[in-house]
Amino acid sequence: MIRVLIADDSAFMRQVLADLFRKQPDFEVLGTAMNGKEAVSKVKQLKPDLLTLDVNMPVMDGLEALAIIMEECPIPVVMLSSLTQKGTDATVRALGLGAVDFISKAGGSISRIDSIEQEILQKCRAAANARVQKMNFAKKKTEEPAGHLAPPVMKRVEIPKRQGLKLGTGPSSEPAAQKPAFGSKRNNPLLQSRSSVPASIGRPSPIMAGNFGHSNKLVVIGTSTGGPQALQNVITRLPGNLPCGVVIVQHMPAGFTKALADRLDSISQISVKEAEDGEEIRAGHVYIAPGDFHLRVKDDGGIRRIKLSQEARVGNHRPAVNVMYDSVAPLGRKLVAVIMTGMGSDGCEGMKKIKASGGYSIAQDEPTCVVYGMPKAVVDAGLADEVRPLQDIAGAIVEAVKR
Repeated sequence: MIRVLIADDSAFMRQVLADLFRKQPDFEVLGTAMNGKEAVSKVKQLKPDLLTLDVNMPVMDGLEALAIIMEECPIPVVMLSSLTQKGTDATVRALGLGAVDFISKAGGSISRIDSIEQEILQKCRAAANARVQKMNFAKKKTEEPAGHLAPPVMKRVEIPKRQGLKLGTGPSSEPAAQKPAFGSKRNNPLLQSRSSVPASIGRPSPIMAGNFGHSNKLVVIGTSTGGPQALQNVITRLPGNLPCGVVIVQHMPAGFTKALADRLDSISQISVKEAEDGEEIRAGHVYIAPGDFHLRVKDDGGIRRIKLSQEARVGNHRPAVNVMYDSVAPLGRKLVAVIMTGMGSDGCEGMKKIKASGGYSIAQDEPTCVVYGMPKAVVDAGLADEVRPLQDIAGAIVEAVKR
């Protein structure tokens, strides 16, 4: 039995969700809350298995409530989000703060609950079984606990000369100010907290870059449930002068991947953006597949380019990790493939082709996964060269690229 608490400022929404859950034999509605402050109090009092939490609420909003809950009494949380720009930005922040998943409110409210009933139930059932970690939002910490999963937040530091490789031609001495900025704090609402949600969530140092030589390798990462928080942990630890590109498929609907990319770009040394069709994959850059588009890597006269399409879903996913993995498998030993937290087994079939061609694979370990599904499929199939805890994956990527 999944004991659920519903937090929403709309009495209509509270009633609709309560009725939906009460019709299910495996859910029990413990109660409702009309604002974040009440949600925090009832979580502590009732200790539910799952909380559905609206982003926008009076008194205390969903983000502030989430931060308190994940630090003081962590439980699985599914966010309810509108498809407005403000809603998508806030949802991405919530996923970084520890929310397991989210449900989109089409048009700003759930006017036809019947159209998304199964999505709500599926996501809530999966989230209730997710592994959540206590977050530490202290501004100052003397030591990071072993296994600590709080994602690091690093402001991009503009320096006169950026050490790295530009288009594979050698070290660049171009001033950072002349490089295109994929995200900046000044224009990024994701970093402009509306409440007391901490701007800093632990600050482990990024990987020391060192002096990389030229690399013709490519890093590909596949992830799903729990992925935004995991990506924040990994991408913010990568050095800005990583001598190869990184391509990511994160299961996410249209409208949210750009907000995710913008947030990661604004807190990372390496550049991050939502991928565009036909663009060249450059060293020191991370590309995230846009929601509702498959992403492939194509060779164009020796230049690797992004190819996007809206072909049929694969394994009910678009983008699908298997589609990306299949496209890069011919790179063989030039490839570093990473599989991280997520439901199901997307990526396993593609990883078989990657391993058959000589690629190197890294899987996230079970204790640090929110949902140990996708990595488990790869590990159980004997396809993982390394199985690493989340906080070690960035280091494993850097070492694999150096080989």
